[in-house]
Amino acid sequence: MALARNRRRDRSVDYWPGFVDALSTLLLAIMFLLTVFVLAQFFLSREISGRDQVLNRLNSQINELTQLLALERSGRQDLEDTLANLQASLSESEADRSRLQQLLDSGSGATEAAEERIGELSETLDAEKKVSQRALNQVELLNQQISALRSQLAALEDALEVSEAKDRATQAKIADLGRRLNVALAQRVQELNRYRSDFFGRLREILASREDVRVVGDRFVFQSEVLFPSGGNELNPAGQDQMAKLADAINELSREIPEEINWVLRVDGHTDNVPLSGTGRYADNWELSTARATSVVKYLIDQGVPANRLVAAGFGEFQPIADGDSDEARATNRRIELKLTER
Repeated sequence: MALARNRRRDRSVDYWPGFVDALSTLLLAIMFLLTVFVLAQFFLSREISGRDQVLNRLNSQINELTQLLALERSGRQDLEDTLANLQASLSESEADRSRLQQLLDSGSGATEAAEERIGELSETLDAEKKVSQRALNQVELLNQQISALRSQLAALEDALEVSEAKDRATQAKIADLGRRLNVALAQRVQELNRYRSDFFGRLREILASREDVRVVGDRFVFQSEVLFPSGGNELNPAGQDQMAKLADAINELSREIPEEINWVLRVDGHTDNVPLSGTGRYADNWELSTARATSVVKYLIDQGVPANRLVAAGFGEFQPIADGDSDEARATNRRIELKLTER
């Protein structure tokens, strides 16, 4: 980084403001896209919920209409069967009337009986014709009702197809917004990783001469003996000196990280697996590790680090980085870890 500063002085051109402006514009655009996504998802969710209710009502109406159509068809079949029986009876009556008329014409001697029989058959025929006409009228009415039901079913099917098309379009919009959100989040993660790299670089410069400070993964690890007395949580002079340098690096970096990045420095306290007696100030290793992490956080706050950018956590002896019960392994596990992360 010192070489980079020398190059910027030699060129006498400061590109940093332009980069910050571009980064701010990008972050504003991301926030705008996130806001649009949240609003769009809210309204799309409401619209989909309304469409689902409409589809449920339409499906219920279709089921009811289908049942009515089945009942009407059954009634129509019954009426058609009755009409067929009446027509058969009518045919038989007409045949009987024809035979009686023939007997009357031939003068068989049973004229009066034949006339009475003809009168009875005529009355029966008229009654059957009336019944047949009523049945025909009912059949016609059923045909009209079936036609109306078919029209309603066609309209409901059209409405269902339109709703399904809108639902597919809505799902496509949601998928597109989700992809945009993932891209925006990936960009924010990359940006935080860049600042984390700067933070690690500065801490390495500050702590380059310290053999008792190690880097494990994405964390800086301070051995507890460097910062605290045995069994205590008050920073010793050497620990205060190291934390003061750390606070300067954090304050310098915090001025460069944009406000839109919600970063925090997590301070984790760890102990070895030797249980405390319980008669001292702390009942167990949980309390001791938490007290040490809190002590580091409070000292950094006194050095000007914003309190909302710090997190203290105690893990006791339950997150070791060295296995075994040797003195060396236990000394390795008694530590304070620092990690720059996102809240």
